[in-house]
Amino acid sequence: MHPASDDPQTRTALAAHQVGALRWLGGGLIAVVLGILLGVAAVAVAGSGGGRLPGAGLGVALLVVGGLAGVAAGAGALLRTRRWERALAGTTWRTGRLRIAGPALLAFEPDGFDELSDEPVRLRLLSTAVWRTRAVQALDGGAVRAAPVGGDRWVLTADGAGTVYGAREVTRAR
Repeated sequence: MHPASDDPQTRTALAAHQVGALRWLGGGLIAVVLGILLGVAAVAVAGSGGGRLPGAGLGVALLVVGGLAGVAAGAGALLRTRRWERALAGTTWRTGRLRIAGPALLAFEPDGFDELSDEPVRLRLLSTAVWRTRAVQALDGGAVRAAPVGGDRWVLTADGAGTVYGAREVTRAR
């Protein structure tokens, strides 16, 4: 069997995930720079006798804090993409059906799954973004590919999805 990373759709999906991460990272950096420039401009205007700029302090704070959050989200997503790339180079995709058990709760039933004797792999989406959750919910009952990527972490994708979705295994409370 070929590693999951050799699949052209996998490479495309990981590249799409990486581009999203770079957008968050770049947008966050731009917001921080704009916040700093706004702060410098407000100080220059006030120092030249032009008075205070209303709302400049709040604008600076929002831009810098929001920008730092974007940088953190983008950097985290980039690290996750790199980790997934390495993990998928050492494993193969498992095909099966995806069942939705709740808003972010999933059950992966590998091909050959027997409801009477087998337990599905119970997963929870890592993303809390509404659009990603809805995209995965639209796969209910559909054919998907899943691969473990270390510990209790899994990656899911489907034909035509154009991206990968991260999930973690959940254990049933007894």
